[in-house]
Amino acid sequence: MRIKKQGFWKGAGQHENVLIINGHEYYKKSKGELNQTIFNEMQHLLADQFDIKTTVVDKDYEVEEEVEKWLWADVVIMQTPIYWFSIPGKFKQYIDRVYMDNIFFKGSNQYGRGGLLTGKKYMFSLTWNAPEAIFNNDEAFYEGKSLDEAIMHLHKMNQYVGMSPLPTYSIHDVVKHPNIDHYKHKLENHVAEVFGIGEHQ
Repeated sequence: MRIKKQGFWKGAGQHENVLIINGHEYYKKSKGELNQTIFNEMQHLLADQFDIKTTVVDKDYEVEEEVEKWLWADVVIMQTPIYWFSIPGKFKQYIDRVYMDNIFFKGSNQYGRGGLLTGKKYMFSLTWNAPEAIFNNDEAFYEGKSLDEAIMHLHKMNQYVGMSPLPTYSIHDVVKHPNIDHYKHKLENHVAEVFGIGEHQ
């Protein structure tokens, strides 16, 4: 799966609405400092040109309020670690509770064509303990698959409700080789390229 990078922000003279979700779930060995840092930095980078709302799934939230945030948003950014090849349990529970029948999707004669959030975009922002070298490598664990192919199931849950993807931001080997300055710089470049703002504007 390849997602072409292009500036989302078109300079239309008005703010777009962005919902940023921190999907981290706390464990003693995964306390969430890095995901919180990226979550905060994402808000900082986008704040001047976008109206922003946020959700932290590890804290209390009201389902009805979350549904309203999704309906309000033009873009949803999902900041999350990858636990056992997918999102954390609390984030999955959030999805199960918030993706409402007849609000996010409806029945369709063709499976997967009943999404009601058409026109909205989403972006994954991921932290992995896995090294980046395992992707696009026929000899490595993912057997030649790209990063986006490895998370196809996550893309499909958003395609099902009618959303379209922005390029994924992903950082790797974060336990053995943490490098916050590098991660922030990479994020700044990614946001500039995808949203058409920042140093590459």
